[in-house]
Amino acid sequence: MQKINLNGKTILVTGAAGFIGSNLVKRLLLEVKDATIIGVDNMNDYYDVSLKEWRLDGLNGMNGKNGNKWVFVKGDLASKETIDGLFEQYHPTIVVNLAAQAGVRYSITNPDAYVQSNLIGFFNILEACRHYPVEHLVYASSSSVYGSNKKIPYSIDDKVDNPVSLYAATKKSNELMAHAYSKLYNIPSTGLRFFTVYGPAGRPDMAYFGFTNKLVKGETIQIFNFGNCKRDFTYVDDIVEGVIRVMQGAPEKQMGEDGLPIPPYAVYNIGNNQPENLLTFVDILQQELIRAKVLPEDYDFEAHKKLVPMQPGDVPVTYADTSALERDYGYKPSTSLRDGLRAFAEWYAYFYLK
Repeated sequence: MQKINLNGKTILVTGAAGFIGSNLVKRLLLEVKDATIIGVDNMNDYYDVSLKEWRLDGLNGMNGKNGNKWVFVKGDLASKETIDGLFEQYHPTIVVNLAAQAGVRYSITNPDAYVQSNLIGFFNILEACRHYPVEHLVYASSSSVYGSNKKIPYSIDDKVDNPVSLYAATKKSNELMAHAYSKLYNIPSTGLRFFTVYGPAGRPDMAYFGFTNKLVKGETIQIFNFGNCKRDFTYVDDIVEGVIRVMQGAPEKQMGEDGLPIPPYAVYNIGNNQPENLLTFVDILQQELIRAKVLPEDYDFEAHKKLVPMQPGDVPVTYADTSALERDYGYKPSTSLRDGLRAFAEWYAYFYLK
Protein backbone atom coordinates (compact mmCIF):
# COMPACT_ATOMS: atom_id res chain seq x y z
CA MET A 1 0.00 0.00 0.00
CA GLN A 2 1.25 3.46 -0.94
CA LYS A 3 0.98 5.91 1.98
CA ILE A 4 -0.32 9.36 1.07
CA ASN A 5 0.01 12.49 3.21
CA LEU A 6 -3.01 14.70 2.52
CA ASN A 7 -1.36 17.90 3.80
CA GLY A 8 -0.57 20.33 1.01
CA LYS A 9 -2.39 18.25 -1.61
CA THR A 10 -5.01 19.33 -4.13
CA ILE A 11 -8.09 17.19 -3.48
CA LEU A 12 -11.17 17.04 -5.72
CA VAL A 13 -14.43 15.94 -4.08
CA THR A 14 -17.40 15.42 -6.40
CA GLY A 15 -20.88 15.58 -4.90
CA ALA A 16 -19.48 18.09 -2.41
CA ALA A 17 -22.90 19.53 -1.53
CA GLY A 18 -24.27 16.06 -0.93
CA PHE A 19 -24.70 14.25 2.36
CA ILE A 20 -21.43 12.31 2.50
CA GLY A 21 -19.48 14.78 0.34
CA SER A 22 -20.16 17.81 2.53
CA ASN A 23 -19.27 15.88 5.68
CA LEU A 24 -16.03 14.71 4.07
CA VAL A 25 -15.04 18.23 3.00
CA LYS A 26 -15.79 19.51 6.51
CA ARG A 27 -13.48 16.90 8.05
CA LEU A 28 -10.75 17.67 5.55
CA LEU A 29 -10.96 21.41 6.26
CA LEU A 30 -10.75 20.70 9.99
CA GLU A 31 -7.90 18.19 9.91
CA VAL A 32 -5.75 18.66 6.80
CA LYS A 33 -3.27 21.53 6.47
CA ASP A 34 -2.36 23.76 3.51
CA ALA A 35 -4.48 21.79 1.04
CA THR A 36 -6.60 23.01 -1.85
CA ILE A 37 -9.99 21.29 -1.73
CA ILE A 38 -12.11 21.59 -4.86
CA GLY A 39 -15.76 20.67 -4.54
CA VAL A 40 -18.05 20.14 -7.51
CA ASP A 41 -21.81 19.49 -7.48
CA ASN A 42 -24.59 20.06 -10.00
CA MET A 43 -27.04 21.06 -7.22
CA ASN A 44 -29.87 19.15 -8.89
CA ASP A 45 -33.37 19.13 -7.42
CA TYR A 46 -33.66 15.37 -6.77
CA TYR A 47 -34.32 16.56 -3.22
CA ASP A 48 -34.67 19.94 -1.51
CA VAL A 49 -31.87 22.16 -2.85
CA SER A 50 -32.02 24.38 0.26
CA LEU A 51 -30.55 21.47 2.24
CA LYS A 52 -27.58 21.33 -0.15
CA GLU A 53 -27.20 25.10 0.09
CA TRP A 54 -27.22 24.90 3.90
CA ARG A 55 -24.43 22.31 3.81
CA LEU A 56 -22.43 24.50 1.42
CA ASP A 57 -22.89 27.59 3.58
CA GLY A 58 -21.25 25.75 6.45
CA LEU A 59 -18.28 24.80 4.26
CA ASN A 60 -17.87 28.29 2.80
CA GLY A 61 -17.54 29.62 6.35
CA MET A 62 -14.50 27.36 6.85
CA ASN A 63 -12.47 28.59 3.87
CA GLY A 64 -8.91 29.35 4.99
CA LYS A 65 -9.04 27.10 8.05
CA ASN A 66 -5.64 25.47 8.74
CA GLY A 67 -4.27 27.23 5.67
CA ASN A 68 -6.64 25.25 3.45
CA LYS A 69 -8.25 26.75 0.38
CA TRP A 70 -11.85 25.71 -0.35
CA VAL A 71 -13.23 26.23 -3.85
CA PHE A 72 -16.75 25.24 -4.91
CA VAL A 73 -17.70 24.80 -8.56
CA LYS A 74 -21.26 24.24 -9.71
CA GLY A 75 -20.97 21.74 -12.53
CA ASP A 76 -22.16 18.40 -13.85
CA LEU A 77 -20.03 15.26 -14.04
CA ALA A 78 -21.76 14.33 -17.29
CA SER A 79 -20.16 17.40 -18.93
CA LYS A 80 -16.74 16.28 -20.17
CA GLU A 81 -15.82 19.91 -20.80
CA THR A 82 -16.53 20.80 -17.14
CA ILE A 83 -14.52 17.91 -15.71
CA ASP A 84 -11.55 18.35 -18.08
CA GLY A 85 -11.56 22.07 -17.27
CA LEU A 86 -11.40 21.36 -13.54
CA PHE A 87 -8.49 18.95 -13.93
CA GLU A 88 -6.66 21.31 -16.29
CA GLN A 89 -7.03 24.25 -13.92
CA TYR A 90 -6.35 22.57 -10.57
CA HIS A 91 -4.46 19.31 -11.31
CA PRO A 92 -5.91 17.38 -8.34
CA THR A 93 -3.70 14.60 -7.03
CA ILE A 94 -6.44 12.94 -4.93
CA VAL A 95 -9.94 12.47 -6.37
CA VAL A 96 -12.93 11.34 -4.31
CA ASN A 97 -15.93 10.67 -6.53
CA LEU A 98 -19.09 10.76 -4.42
CA ALA A 99 -21.36 12.41 -7.00
CA ALA A 100 -24.02 10.01 -8.22
CA GLN A 101 -27.71 9.70 -8.77
CA ALA A 102 -28.73 7.77 -5.68
CA GLY A 103 -31.82 5.81 -4.74
CA VAL A 104 -33.06 2.38 -5.78
CA ARG A 105 -36.73 3.21 -6.44
CA TYR A 106 -36.02 6.40 -8.40
CA SER A 107 -33.90 4.33 -10.81
CA ILE A 108 -37.01 2.37 -11.79
CA THR A 109 -38.91 5.48 -12.92
CA ASN A 110 -36.03 7.78 -13.99
CA PRO A 111 -33.27 5.59 -15.47
CA ASP A 112 -31.82 8.38 -17.64
CA ALA A 113 -30.50 10.24 -14.60
CA TYR A 114 -28.47 7.18 -13.56
CA VAL A 115 -26.90 6.68 -16.96
CA GLN A 116 -25.90 10.35 -17.16
CA SER A 117 -24.47 10.73 -13.66
CA ASN A 118 -23.28 7.26 -12.67
CA LEU A 119 -21.99 5.98 -16.03
CA ILE A 120 -21.12 8.97 -18.25
CA GLY A 121 -20.12 11.08 -15.25
CA PHE A 122 -17.83 8.41 -13.84
CA PHE A 123 -16.35 7.76 -17.30
CA ASN A 124 -15.44 11.46 -17.52
CA ILE A 125 -13.70 11.24 -14.13
CA LEU A 126 -11.73 8.16 -15.21
CA GLU A 127 -10.68 9.81 -18.48
CA ALA A 128 -9.52 12.92 -16.61
CA CYS A 129 -7.53 10.75 -14.17
CA ARG A 130 -5.93 9.09 -17.20
CA HIS A 131 -4.81 12.37 -18.80
CA TYR A 132 -3.95 14.22 -15.57
CA PRO A 133 -2.37 11.46 -13.46
CA VAL A 134 -3.58 11.19 -9.86
CA GLU A 135 -2.12 9.47 -6.81
CA HIS A 136 -5.43 7.93 -5.77
CA LEU A 137 -8.99 7.77 -7.06
CA VAL A 138 -11.50 6.85 -4.34
CA TYR A 139 -15.10 6.37 -5.44
CA ALA A 140 -18.45 5.47 -3.92
CA SER A 141 -19.92 2.12 -4.74
CA SER A 142 -22.87 0.65 -2.84
CA SER A 143 -24.07 -2.35 -0.88
CA SER A 144 -26.74 -2.59 -3.61
CA VAL A 145 -24.21 -4.42 -5.81
CA TYR A 146 -24.80 -7.56 -3.70
CA GLY A 147 -28.34 -7.76 -5.09
CA SER A 148 -30.28 -10.69 -3.68
CA ASN A 149 -27.20 -12.64 -2.56
CA LYS A 150 -28.29 -15.17 0.06
CA LYS A 151 -24.91 -15.50 1.81
CA ILE A 152 -24.43 -13.03 4.64
CA PRO A 153 -22.52 -11.07 5.76
CA TYR A 154 -21.68 -9.70 2.32
CA SER A 155 -17.99 -10.11 1.57
CA ILE A 156 -15.93 -8.28 -1.05
CA ASP A 157 -14.99 -11.77 -2.31
CA ASP A 158 -18.62 -12.62 -3.15
CA LYS A 159 -19.84 -12.62 -6.75
CA VAL A 160 -21.93 -9.53 -7.49
CA ASP A 161 -23.36 -10.34 -10.90
CA ASN A 162 -27.09 -10.19 -10.11
CA PRO A 163 -28.18 -6.58 -9.48
CA VAL A 164 -31.88 -6.08 -8.78
CA SER A 165 -32.01 -2.40 -9.76
CA LEU A 166 -30.45 -0.15 -12.40
CA TYR A 167 -28.84 1.84 -9.57
CA ALA A 168 -27.03 -1.31 -8.41
CA ALA A 169 -26.04 -2.11 -11.99
CA THR A 170 -24.47 1.34 -12.44
CA LYS A 171 -22.46 0.94 -9.23
CA LYS A 172 -21.19 -2.49 -10.29
CA SER A 173 -20.32 -0.90 -13.64
CA ASN A 174 -18.27 1.75 -11.83
CA GLU A 175 -16.19 -0.98 -10.21
CA LEU A 176 -15.63 -2.69 -13.57
CA MET A 177 -14.72 0.57 -15.31
CA ALA A 178 -12.30 1.50 -12.53
CA HIS A 179 -10.67 -1.93 -12.77
CA ALA A 180 -10.14 -1.54 -16.52
CA TYR A 181 -8.62 1.92 -16.14
CA SER A 182 -6.41 0.75 -13.26
CA LYS A 183 -5.15 -2.08 -15.46
CA LEU A 184 -4.64 -0.06 -18.64
CA TYR A 185 -3.37 3.21 -17.22
CA ASN A 186 -1.97 2.28 -13.79
CA ILE A 187 -4.46 4.50 -11.94
CA PRO A 188 -4.63 3.56 -8.23
CA SER A 189 -8.35 3.26 -7.47
CA THR A 190 -10.37 2.16 -4.45
CA GLY A 191 -14.13 1.55 -4.49
CA LEU A 192 -16.12 1.79 -1.27
CA ARG A 193 -19.39 -0.10 -0.90
CA PHE A 194 -21.42 2.06 1.51
CA PHE A 195 -24.13 0.42 3.61
CA THR A 196 -27.31 2.48 4.34
CA VAL A 197 -25.74 5.77 5.42
CA TYR A 198 -27.74 7.97 7.80
CA GLY A 199 -27.27 10.97 10.08
CA PRO A 200 -27.92 14.73 10.45
CA ALA A 201 -28.62 16.68 7.25
CA GLY A 202 -28.95 13.42 5.31
CA ARG A 203 -30.92 12.68 2.18
CA PRO A 204 -34.67 13.25 2.60
CA ASP A 205 -35.43 10.25 0.36
CA MET A 206 -33.86 7.88 2.92
CA ALA A 207 -36.30 5.95 5.11
CA TYR A 208 -35.45 7.54 8.46
CA PHE A 209 -35.78 11.08 7.04
CA GLY A 210 -38.93 10.31 5.07
CA PHE A 211 -40.50 8.60 8.08
CA THR A 212 -39.81 11.65 10.22
CA ASN A 213 -41.29 14.07 7.68
CA LYS A 214 -44.45 11.98 7.43
CA LEU A 215 -44.85 11.51 11.19
CA VAL A 216 -44.47 15.26 11.77
CA LYS A 217 -47.30 15.82 9.26
CA GLY A 218 -49.45 13.14 10.89
CA GLU A 219 -49.21 10.89 7.83
CA THR A 220 -48.86 7.09 7.79
CA ILE A 221 -45.44 5.51 7.21
CA GLN A 222 -45.09 2.34 5.18
CA ILE A 223 -42.72 -0.33 6.48
CA PHE A 224 -41.76 -2.64 3.64
CA ASN A 225 -41.59 -6.43 3.64
CA PHE A 226 -44.01 -6.29 6.60
CA GLY A 227 -41.17 -5.06 8.79
CA ASN A 228 -38.93 -8.06 8.08
CA CYS A 229 -36.17 -6.10 6.32
CA LYS A 230 -32.79 -5.78 8.01
CA ARG A 231 -30.34 -3.01 7.19
CA ASP A 232 -26.73 -2.42 8.15
CA PHE A 233 -27.25 1.23 9.13
CA THR A 234 -23.96 3.15 9.07
CA TYR A 235 -23.57 6.58 10.68
CA VAL A 236 -22.20 9.25 8.34
CA ASP A 237 -19.22 10.14 10.58
CA ASP A 238 -18.14 6.48 10.46
CA ILE A 239 -18.36 6.52 6.65
CA VAL A 240 -16.29 9.71 6.44
CA GLU A 241 -13.65 8.32 8.82
CA GLY A 242 -13.36 5.28 6.57
CA VAL A 243 -13.07 7.43 3.43
CA ILE A 244 -10.32 9.59 4.93
CA ARG A 245 -8.34 6.54 6.01
CA VAL A 246 -8.66 4.97 2.58
CA MET A 247 -7.62 8.22 0.85
CA GLN A 248 -4.30 7.96 2.69
CA GLY A 249 -3.51 4.42 1.50
CA ALA A 250 -3.57 3.75 -2.24
CA PRO A 251 -3.15 0.33 -3.86
CA GLU A 252 0.49 -0.19 -4.82
CA LYS A 253 1.58 0.17 -8.45
CA GLN A 254 3.25 -3.00 -9.75
CA MET A 255 4.07 -4.38 -13.20
CA GLY A 256 2.98 -7.83 -14.31
CA GLU A 257 4.82 -10.41 -16.39
CA ASP A 258 2.86 -9.28 -19.45
CA GLY A 259 4.46 -5.85 -19.23
CA LEU A 260 1.16 -4.30 -18.21
CA PRO A 261 0.32 -3.00 -14.73
CA ILE A 262 -1.17 -5.35 -12.17
CA PRO A 263 -4.27 -3.26 -11.50
CA PRO A 264 -3.64 -1.03 -8.44
CA TYR A 265 -7.28 -1.62 -7.54
CA ALA A 266 -9.23 -2.44 -4.40
CA VAL A 267 -12.82 -2.57 -3.14
CA TYR A 268 -13.98 -2.43 0.50
CA ASN A 269 -17.24 -2.57 2.43
CA ILE A 270 -17.94 0.25 4.88
CA GLY A 271 -20.83 -0.81 7.08
CA ASN A 272 -21.69 -1.15 10.74
CA ASN A 273 -21.36 -4.96 10.60
CA GLN A 274 -24.58 -5.18 12.63
CA PRO A 275 -27.88 -5.32 10.71
CA GLU A 276 -30.93 -3.99 12.53
CA ASN A 277 -34.54 -5.01 11.97
CA LEU A 278 -36.55 -2.19 10.40
CA LEU A 279 -39.15 -2.32 13.19
CA THR A 280 -36.41 -1.92 15.82
CA PHE A 281 -35.04 0.99 13.82
CA VAL A 282 -38.46 2.69 13.69
CA ASP A 283 -38.97 2.12 17.43
CA ILE A 284 -35.65 3.80 18.32
CA LEU A 285 -36.35 6.61 15.85
CA GLN A 286 -39.72 7.38 17.45
CA GLN A 287 -38.15 7.43 20.93
CA GLU A 288 -35.47 9.87 19.80
CA LEU A 289 -37.95 12.10 17.96
CA ILE A 290 -39.97 12.40 21.17
CA ARG A 291 -36.82 13.05 23.21
CA ALA A 292 -35.82 15.86 20.80
CA LYS A 293 -39.38 17.28 21.01
CA VAL A 294 -39.89 16.78 17.27
CA LEU A 295 -43.00 14.77 18.19
CA PRO A 296 -45.24 15.03 21.28
CA GLU A 297 -44.86 12.46 24.07
CA ASP A 298 -48.35 11.04 23.50
CA TYR A 299 -47.86 10.46 19.75
CA ASP A 300 -49.82 7.41 18.59
CA PHE A 301 -47.30 5.53 16.43
CA GLU A 302 -49.44 2.46 15.90
CA ALA A 303 -52.07 4.61 14.18
CA HIS A 304 -49.42 5.97 11.78
CA LYS A 305 -47.68 2.71 10.87
CA LYS A 306 -48.57 0.34 8.02
CA LEU A 307 -46.79 -2.91 7.17
CA VAL A 308 -46.65 -3.44 3.38
CA PRO A 309 -45.05 -5.92 0.91
CA MET A 310 -41.51 -5.63 -0.48
CA GLN A 311 -40.95 -3.00 -3.15
CA PRO A 312 -39.32 -3.72 -6.54
CA GLY A 313 -35.54 -3.34 -6.38
CA ASP A 314 -35.38 -3.80 -2.60
CA VAL A 315 -33.56 -6.62 -0.83
CA PRO A 316 -34.53 -8.20 2.50
CA VAL A 317 -31.17 -7.78 4.26
CA THR A 318 -27.87 -5.90 3.97
CA TYR A 319 -24.96 -6.94 6.17
CA ALA A 320 -21.35 -5.84 5.70
CA ASP A 321 -18.31 -8.03 6.27
CA THR A 322 -15.75 -5.32 7.13
CA SER A 323 -12.78 -7.62 7.81
CA ALA A 324 -10.82 -6.36 4.77
CA LEU A 325 -11.19 -2.73 5.89
CA GLU A 326 -10.11 -3.69 9.42
CA ARG A 327 -7.14 -5.66 8.07
CA ASP A 328 -5.81 -2.97 5.71
CA TYR A 329 -6.79 0.25 7.49
CA GLY A 330 -7.35 -0.78 11.10
CA TYR A 331 -10.86 0.62 11.06
CA LYS A 332 -14.38 -0.58 11.74
CA PRO A 333 -17.50 1.64 12.10
CA SER A 334 -18.90 1.57 15.62
CA THR A 335 -21.57 4.26 16.17
CA SER A 336 -24.69 2.70 17.71
CA LEU A 337 -28.07 3.16 16.05
CA ARG A 338 -29.40 5.03 19.08
CA ASP A 339 -26.51 7.49 19.14
CA GLY A 340 -26.82 8.08 15.40
CA LEU A 341 -30.59 8.56 15.43
CA ARG A 342 -30.31 10.84 18.46
CA ALA A 343 -27.92 13.09 16.53
CA PHE A 344 -30.32 13.10 13.57
CA ALA A 345 -33.37 13.91 15.73
CA GLU A 346 -31.56 16.80 17.44
CA TRP A 347 -30.46 18.17 14.07
CA TYR A 348 -33.99 17.83 12.66
CA ALA A 349 -35.41 19.79 15.59
CA TYR A 350 -32.80 22.51 15.05
CA PHE A 351 -33.14 22.71 11.26
CA TYR A 352 -36.91 22.39 10.79
CA LEU A 353 -38.44 23.45 14.07
CA LYS A 354 -36.13 26.23 15.26
